[in-house]
Amino acid sequence: MAKDFEIKLPKLGESIVSATIVTIHKNEGEKISKDETLMEVATDKVNSEIPSPVEGVIKKILVKPNETLQVGDVIAIVITEAIEDDKSLNIQEEKEKETPKQEENDKKSFFSPAVLRFAKEGNVSIQDLEKIEGTGEGKRVTKKDVENFIKSQEGDQNFIKLSPIRQAIATNMTKANAVPTAYIIEEIDITSLMQLINEQKHHFLENFSAKLTITPFLVKAIAIATKKLPLANSSFKEDKILLIDDINIGIAMNVNSDVLVPTIHSATDLNFVDIVKKLTVLVKKAKTQTLSAKDSENGTITLTNFGMTNISVGFPIIKYPQACIIGAGAIKKKPWIIDDEIQIRSIIN
Repeated sequence: MAKDFEIKLPKLGESIVSATIVTIHKNEGEKISKDETLMEVATDKVNSEIPSPVEGVIKKILVKPNETLQVGDVIAIVITEAIEDDKSLNIQEEKEKETPKQEENDKKSFFSPAVLRFAKEGNVSIQDLEKIEGTGEGKRVTKKDVENFIKSQEGDQNFIKLSPIRQAIATNMTKANAVPTAYIIEEIDITSLMQLINEQKHHFLENFSAKLTITPFLVKAIAIATKKLPLANSSFKEDKILLIDDINIGIAMNVNSDVLVPTIHSATDLNFVDIVKKLTVLVKKAKTQTLSAKDSENGTITLTNFGMTNISVGFPIIKYPQACIIGAGAIKKKPWIIDDEIQIRSIIN
């Protein structure tokens, strides 16, 4: 006997409570195997695939692309046991065999897979599809109908479509408005550090296949300083301040116009070489879009390097609910006074 199984949005990470639907890989009426990808979702950290925990037939897809859901929300219903009647295995085919009268009555509840895919690509919701007057046989909605609807909505305006990750980032950054913010800017002479990097970069490339930059030094410095100043590694919980033992440093990275923040966990327990290795792995994963939720969870303090865009000073937004973010500017040659003499030094803000 067939049974309905509810597939829910799983917990994708310790601090992740919601996700946005990116792509739905299956249509209603299609078979799905256990562990086969049902859909892809995005959080403010990474994209993740949601596999089906059971084998069966998709009875109902309850979500649409760009819809934001909470962990535990039902996203689909699967019939978990095979049905003897082959025709009932394919809900779409069965609907196509209904009488013209039934077809007209059910117009709003059925759209062909091709139309659904086209609508998804055009960011047209099911609710909007139901409003479109179909011109196809039996008044069904066609791809041309959807195309005309999209054109009518766009008019003469130009839109830039946000990726699900950017939508999630926008939502979380809005929360940062509730955090009172103070900024401290200091110029630091890192001439000796830059000399060290130039001396050691070939060694790290040959021995660890890693490009030595200023970033691992910043991570190490943040780890040491934060251990001495526990309030920087805290979060506000209602009327209390939560001091966090582990120092997990998030590294903001700009990848394909999205900002990803993979995390170096327990940074104070790592030596410098370990930090370089972990950074190398995280950068590679970010560029290839293979970061997992675990790679980006539980960050307690964030580093953002806006100097990569040749900007000297910036005012980064705190990543809620963290208490602190460190921004590093571009390294510039400047006149600097040492022992009452003017020298040209490498300076960073």
